[in-house]
Amino acid sequence: MLRKLLGRAKISKLGITTPEPRPDRHGIAIAAIVRNEARFIGEWARFHHAAGVRHFVIYDDACTDETRAVLQGALPPEALTIIPWAQRLSDIRLGREIHNQVLAYAHAAGNFGSNVRWMAFIDVDEFLIPTAGDDLNAALAPLGDIPNVSLPWHMFGFSGHETTPEGGMLANFTTRARDPMGDAPGLRAFKMLVDPCRLTALRVHSMETEDGQVTWNDAGVKSDMSARDKAEFYSTAAVQLNHYYTRSKADLEAKIARGPNLVAKREAYRRKVMRTVNSVEADTVEDTRARDLAARLGITG
Repeated sequence: MLRKLLGRAKISKLGITTPEPRPDRHGIAIAAIVRNEARFIGEWARFHHAAGVRHFVIYDDACTDETRAVLQGALPPEALTIIPWAQRLSDIRLGREIHNQVLAYAHAAGNFGSNVRWMAFIDVDEFLIPTAGDDLNAALAPLGDIPNVSLPWHMFGFSGHETTPEGGMLANFTTRARDPMGDAPGLRAFKMLVDPCRLTALRVHSMETEDGQVTWNDAGVKSDMSARDKAEFYSTAAVQLNHYYTRSKADLEAKIARGPNLVAKREAYRRKVMRTVNSVEADTVEDTRARDLAARLGITG
């Protein structure tokens, strides 16, 4: 019975030996795992590069479209590393699948973390929006030497679009769930910026640095990881994390068809996604912060 129960669980948290920092390390890197994102990844890459991201470590999860070519056209060669990442691994003794996304993040931190001050672990439908100026490096500078930052999702919905609009995500999707810290299913979650040279353990949404279960918001306020979902932790003092969860209704169907990173979760995936969509669309507010910044940076879809 215990073996059967363990077999249903995924290995979703990995420990890591921290890489040694290079004396000249600086800037921000993004690690992301992608599958067939050619329609959207160019805008995502150009925006983040213009906003100050130094390097992109992209894990190609069996893309069959032009994702790689679009990335290579959007970024200078020195800013881009693409790694094939189509494997699915498991603990053979217990039959437990190892979370492929977490495995990619651990690989990125261990192999590329020595060169940068910050590493962000986000998806192609997530955008880091500097709120203190137009550059992420300048926005994060006042945080000093803290080892990690937890950024709450700002969940964007359909914005009235049935099909993919012309002009890109940032110009067209400007309606999000009103309360990023709300209790409705799927709304309240975080992604993290970390100092990869102080990273000790990682999952998709929570990472540990040298102080264990401790994190900071982007205003420099320290908290136990278990308390970061409280309203008083919320901040967009330096960076706002926008999650374009649905894009258009047609894009949402394509997302559901692609499925989750974990094979074992496919059957429940649609139900989970639609619960979150209903939460996002239930109470919305207009938010043009990303659109306006993209215009200032000269980024179009």
